[in-house]
Amino acid sequence: MNNPKLAVEVVRAHNLVAKDGQGASNAFVELNFDDQTFRTTTKDKDLNPYWNESFYFNISNPNNIHDLTLEAHVYSFNKSNESRSSLGKVRINGTSFVPFSDAVVFDYPLEKGRMFSKAKGELALKVYLTDDPSIRFSTPVPDMISTSTFVNLHNNQSELPPLVEDAVVEEVPKVKKGFRQTLYDIAHPKSQNEPPTLPPQQTVTYGMGEMRPQPLTPQVAHMIYPRPSPHPAEFSLKETNPFLGGGQVVGGRVRRTENRSSIYDLVEPMYFLFVRVVKARDLPHKDVTGGVDPFVEVRLGNYKGVTKHYEKNHNPEWNTVFTFARDRLQSSILDVVVKDKDMVKNDFVGFVRFDLHDIPTRVPPDSPLAPEWYRLEDKKGEKKKGELMLAVWVGTQGDEAFADALHSDASSFNDSSTPSTLIRSKVYHAPRLWYVRVNVIEVQDLVVYERNRVPNVHVKIQIGNQMLRTKPLMAQSSNVTWNEEFIFVAAEPFDDHLILMVEDRVGPNKDENLGKIFIPLKMIDIRFDDQMIQPRWFNLQKPNSTDVEEPKNHKFASRIQLRVCLEGGYHVLDESTYYSSDLRPSARQLWKPPIGVLELGILNADALTPTKTRNGKGTSDTFCVAKYGHKWVRTNTITDNLNPRYNEQYTWEVYDPSTVLTVGVFDNGEINEQGERDKNIGKVRIRISTLETGRVYTHSYPLLVLHSSGVKKMGELHLAIRFSCTSLPNMMQLYTKPLLPNMHYKVPLTMSQLEMLRRQSVDIVAARLSRAEPPLRKEVIEYMTDANSHIWSMRRSKANFFRVLSVFSGLLAAGKWLNDVCLWKNTVTTALVHALFIMLISFPELILPTLCLYLFLIGAWNYRFRPMYPPHMNIRLSCADSVHPDELDEEFDSFPTKCPDDRVRIRYDRLRSVAGRIQTIVGDIASQGERFQALLSWRDPRATVIFMASCLLSALLLYSVPFKLLVFLAGVYAMRHPRFRQKLPPAPLNFFRRLPARTDSML
Repeated sequence: MNNPKLAVEVVRAHNLVAKDGQGASNAFVELNFDDQTFRTTTKDKDLNPYWNESFYFNISNPNNIHDLTLEAHVYSFNKSNESRSSLGKVRINGTSFVPFSDAVVFDYPLEKGRMFSKAKGELALKVYLTDDPSIRFSTPVPDMISTSTFVNLHNNQSELPPLVEDAVVEEVPKVKKGFRQTLYDIAHPKSQNEPPTLPPQQTVTYGMGEMRPQPLTPQVAHMIYPRPSPHPAEFSLKETNPFLGGGQVVGGRVRRTENRSSIYDLVEPMYFLFVRVVKARDLPHKDVTGGVDPFVEVRLGNYKGVTKHYEKNHNPEWNTVFTFARDRLQSSILDVVVKDKDMVKNDFVGFVRFDLHDIPTRVPPDSPLAPEWYRLEDKKGEKKKGELMLAVWVGTQGDEAFADALHSDASSFNDSSTPSTLIRSKVYHAPRLWYVRVNVIEVQDLVVYERNRVPNVHVKIQIGNQMLRTKPLMAQSSNVTWNEEFIFVAAEPFDDHLILMVEDRVGPNKDENLGKIFIPLKMIDIRFDDQMIQPRWFNLQKPNSTDVEEPKNHKFASRIQLRVCLEGGYHVLDESTYYSSDLRPSARQLWKPPIGVLELGILNADALTPTKTRNGKGTSDTFCVAKYGHKWVRTNTITDNLNPRYNEQYTWEVYDPSTVLTVGVFDNGEINEQGERDKNIGKVRIRISTLETGRVYTHSYPLLVLHSSGVKKMGELHLAIRFSCTSLPNMMQLYTKPLLPNMHYKVPLTMSQLEMLRRQSVDIVAARLSRAEPPLRKEVIEYMTDANSHIWSMRRSKANFFRVLSVFSGLLAAGKWLNDVCLWKNTVTTALVHALFIMLISFPELILPTLCLYLFLIGAWNYRFRPMYPPHMNIRLSCADSVHPDELDEEFDSFPTKCPDDRVRIRYDRLRSVAGRIQTIVGDIASQGERFQALLSWRDPRATVIFMASCLLSALLLYSVPFKLLVFLAGVYAMRHPRFRQKLPPAPLNFFRRLPARTDSML
């Protein structure tokens, strides 16, 4: 390399030592290399800080680079005495430096920085050599005056220097020894009026120019702060050009590299060694009783896979497939060993040995490799009694046996208590959900046990864990009428029963059962439209009866009239309509044919943040979950890896383009941590309507998670997506159809009903999928469906308010432009507008065609600036980069709250202040409406007379003067020159503001 530079990317740290006495540390990193020193920003109160800051070192003598050492010291800044404590260090020898193409993010374990200090955790760095001429050396950190500047920056944020576009550290020469310049994070602003601060986790490159001597400056460390960009680069989407199974993807198109096509063309081909253990025969005796308890152990280097054992069986059958990733093979010899299960020590029976160089390669659509019989050998290599049927081959993840195979190398570190089924991939089909409508009409011939009291009767309706009640009524006779309607959620195959119990409230929290009935859901009528279902009478069973089927030999005297049906015309919402993945009705008879196919390739994740500690090192056991429609998919769990490669491809049928695909990344809590929850690492939403037909989108999506300490980037997820349309006319026609099925508009449900039913739907889906193997646990289902999005959040409320302002910003800009035209700020523009106005008045039939043509031209012009990437999570739009810590703490608080009373009181007062402003705005809107009503209500007789007289004169004027002339005069008057204007409001506005409102009648 000519003029090489050493680049160091400080990504993150994990599981640091707490140094501030409150269980946290104010961490920053100091880099030393070749007599140059750089420092990162300081992350307050964070044991898992994320920096993602880049530094570039000048190499004085490239020939001696192998003799140099890079040192990265992690310190905690103590604000009370302005000192720092060592959290550990990392030393990297120059022989470990690699070029950029070979560099990866690596977690280095922290060593003791000093003799009596403590160190634990890891520091993630990416170190590489580069000679890119566009990169300039970073400014070395000189000795600095005092770290009291840190306190000043936090306490006097109103005195921050002006904002500029680029972050530049002012160059300060060396002064007295013992003083240092330190770059710190700026804390959250105390009020919204203060200048915006550096967004958390934003990529910052310090010192883009070389250091030059300057005169001595005053003892203040000057810094210039960057203005926040519309979206920080670190949290942005990144387009990639990977080599996939179909070829290299460039600009959304696949460049074919081979003539042979593959059904898995959206993932990188990964080769595995497959070992199918079918069965054995004629195994020799091993026990004193003459039996054998055989099992097979497949060994390849340090990896091994074990089948289950059979007791007293000389001809066992396993039919188990093991896989080993070819890029992780540690040996060229494969041993398949048959052993006898024993209480003390497993006995050796025999083995079969293979040389990996002699194993054939199979690629679909080749036929499966036929298994063969192999004679067992002893440890000396001599043939023994017994044979083993095996098939060994090299294949890809497209092999039919891959889905059910046991990935032995992935779970090699696990103990035997971790089932292999917990890490394999799986495709789930969520149950089809239906709404159950129950109309309780009346009860007749009700028998009450206490004759001296008027019963307080109600009906309790239950399906599974869902329970609702009618309102209680005082039964003056044996007949009680309610005519109340209830909606429940039921899942196929309808194993539950509809249970109705008539109860009498005899005391507080004490009900007496007067009769019950069990109705199988399979026996309920199905309704596809809004036609009325005929009511039916059902005989009530005795209160102590537990029979689902009513006995035929005796019947209870009371009966109940019901109108019950399964609603097949609704779509059961288990997720928000804004990002729903399916909009079809429950009844399959109402489904339309699919309009296309969606293909997803889950390639890999990069630079994941550790979520657990194993053997003193931060790690993660991650898997991906994708949801679209009724189909959920789960990838293999890649264990003990922060840069996992999945390379799994899945396909869905698309019935509506206005749907959303959701992909989430999770850490498997079942591996070596029984009972732990699956931790969410991040998720990605992709709307199908934003994808071009036939294009392959290969992007690296940032995985963003909002914690109580702020937003954090947990890594990146690399996906390949393709949407293929099978019927373009049908897809275009869907844009004119209602978003939801017709029943949602003919017999609509209330918002409170939809929210309650959505919660029940999520619980049913979670209960069903959590019983699968491997299970999709409840926390995964709730995170993928955003089940808790209805909970109050000040941050989300601010974000929605700013979204409203953004929506109306176009109207406000148009109004400002029109005001500038009326004020003649640009004479040429005003003259052109006058000419256009006169032309439209003269030819009014051109108004609508001109407007439509104008909109068409705007769309054609914006085609050049159309988004080339699908939308993704935006922290600026979500107000996640400027949220106050207390607002985040409130958002993550449980319900009901567990915070101290004083904190709850502060939040309540803050909510009252916000509600007071909203109350004032609502009152102003109501006052304006009441003034319109007062025009003709005679509340102010004189104002009503004036308005009536003006209306009469306006009617005479409109009858006598041509309408075009009136519009022309009104337009000319509105756009008159400023010298003919006055600053006072016009007479009509003065008249309107004097009208009475009903505010004087408010208490």
